[in-house]
Amino acid sequence: MFNPEKFKNKKALVIGAGKSGVACANLLAARGFAVLLSDSKPFARLKVRLKDLSPKVELETGGHTAGTMRCGFAVKSPGLPHSTPLIVKLKKRRVPVFSEIETALAFSRTSELMAVTGTNGKTTTTILLGEIMKRALKARGGKARVCGNVGTPAAEIIEKTGPRDAVVMEASSYQLEDSSFIQPRTACVLNITPDHLDHHKTMAKYIKAKTKVFRFQNAADACVFNADDDYCRSAAAACRSGVLFFSSSKKGGSLNAWVEAGRLVFRVKGKRHILKPPALPGLHNLENAMCAALMAFTRGVAPSDIQKTFSSFKGVEHRIEPAGNAHGLVFINDSKATNVDSTLVALKALGKDRRNIWLILGGLDKGSPYSPLKPYLERSVKAILSIGAAAPKIEEELKDASPVIRAGTIANALKTTLAEGARGDIVLLSPACASFDQFRDFEDRGRKFKKLVKKLMTTDWDMKHRESKIKI
Repeated sequence: MFNPEKFKNKKALVIGAGKSGVACANLLAARGFAVLLSDSKPFARLKVRLKDLSPKVELETGGHTAGTMRCGFAVKSPGLPHSTPLIVKLKKRRVPVFSEIETALAFSRTSELMAVTGTNGKTTTTILLGEIMKRALKARGGKARVCGNVGTPAAEIIEKTGPRDAVVMEASSYQLEDSSFIQPRTACVLNITPDHLDHHKTMAKYIKAKTKVFRFQNAADACVFNADDDYCRSAAAACRSGVLFFSSSKKGGSLNAWVEAGRLVFRVKGKRHILKPPALPGLHNLENAMCAALMAFTRGVAPSDIQKTFSSFKGVEHRIEPAGNAHGLVFINDSKATNVDSTLVALKALGKDRRNIWLILGGLDKGSPYSPLKPYLERSVKAILSIGAAAPKIEEELKDASPVIRAGTIANALKTTLAEGARGDIVLLSPACASFDQFRDFEDRGRKFKKLVKKLMTTDWDMKHRESKIKI
């Protein structure tokens, strides 16, 4: 457990100059710590993020010097494996290594932490819960601070957080794995399916990381689980806090939320509430809404605040996000789909019993098979447009379920859809892969996709004769 008082006379080492690393270094420096920020990448690759670095922070790039061994504790980037030589060396010397979220939360002035984890749906659930809590806390003179894997580091918002506020955090398996102690007042595990096995190596280790979200809770806390998920049900049995279940299938056990005639039904503390869900596509979004609402109910939020938020919520950027219509084609940005199960969710939400989807698939492979996609490819996908480093594996595993066209890049994929697509076809960017082979992150990938679509919308094109001077 990170205790600032215990380490106040020791120098801090922050490993990795990414967004969370810079934010954490700044926070520690502002709290009076001597800080060394160290990154193996050259300065030229980091200078955009380093422009926000406090002048109080000592910086080294292009490698880790002997100075790293003179620090009393370390905070690591969540993307770095524990097998990284520097981290192995630190642990050998018994130097404590903490996560950015754990370090940031140690400075929080509020105990109201709400943590969202799961394989898919985390971002939508976190942002929806954040909006609910913003509305509910406004009357109490408080605010909801949304942070974590959703894009804003916890270390960036924690200084602004007051005693009446709530911290609403999206917690990834990487962040949870690195944390020695984290105790949300309310948490959730949305679902657990194979993901990040390139990092965690085994499913057991991945699940162990996810379940840290509730491991340090007590009977006064609460955790929400998906009753339709086998892994979630098993995990719930080991949870010491108050357990609540939601289900989109209304199967088995005692439920606190379910779907009935297009409405969401909640049973919390002996009371029944019926709410109209947000106007978002797919069964998964009903699950996200049930989970967010149950988390809010555990903190005493009124049903009216939840319903008002549901009615105004428009969804999340990069998650089954309409990107525009051009030349008879419908473009959907699902860049947030960085694993196979997330792409399955998109295909279930958009797919019909006719093959009219052009699926842009690929990027940096994460170690999971693509074969679970096959039934949905056969039903709904006209062709796969493979991109990035994972293209050969995708082609080999899926060639018998759908035609596969090696596009290489998103721009080439869009050119293919213009040349071969029919009016009413859907062009879906849902890569099932990480973005790091061609893009900075999934947000960069999604925004560049939308920029290309916007260019198509302003370019003349003859669908009948497939003619254009377009250059993308």
